[in-house]
Amino acid sequence: MSYTRAAAACCLWQLRTGAPRSLSAYGRRISVRFCSSGVTLDNISRAAVDRIIRVDHAGEYGANRIYAGQMAILGRTSIGPVIQKMWDQEKDHLKKFNELMVAFRVRPTILMPFWNVLGFALGAGTALLGKEGAMACTVAVEESIAHHYNNQIRMLMEKEPEKYEELLQVIRKFRDEELEHHDIGLEHDAELAPAYAVLKSVIQAGCSVAIYLSERL
Repeated sequence: MSYTRAAAACCLWQLRTGAPRSLSAYGRRISVRFCSSGVTLDNISRAAVDRIIRVDHAGEYGANRIYAGQMAILGRTSIGPVIQKMWDQEKDHLKKFNELMVAFRVRPTILMPFWNVLGFALGAGTALLGKEGAMACTVAVEESIAHHYNNQIRMLMEKEPEKYEELLQVIRKFRDEELEHHDIGLEHDAELAPAYAVLKSVIQAGCSVAIYLSERL
């Protein structure tokens, strides 16, 4: 096993277990109904819920735009069905967060128009490098999102996890599916993309900025 693959395996173990990491790089439809089980704004920290739902909604929206950009370039190639399957899962993620935005009366980030354009441009731009470039983008983004979800899980567990049980269920499920996409990217030659390490680092730096801004604006 090469050093790169060994490092990647270690990183994946940390992401799957939620263990803290020192690395600078981050990173199906479900029927959970928050309101039906008495989880309300009265017994959950409003600030925490607002922050989590707003940034996660923005992240899933951005992921959808990335896959839309990839499909615009590679949709009719052999990798098209693979991208479409991942995109379909991201659509389910976005639908759930759209529902949570309404249920908890959370406003979206004001940066949505930017993520609309930048997400599509990132997906299409990396797809122009070929399937390897598109998969490298997938690996970078999904790893960032999984790390971000792990941070949220740790934060909620440190508060009162029984109050956040259903939100934790949603985040854990989506985290696991993002990691599946990460693995798919590696299986489809992401590491063969031109300047893979540099490309991954740049994309993940952008993800970190997007997360920071979307939580606050």
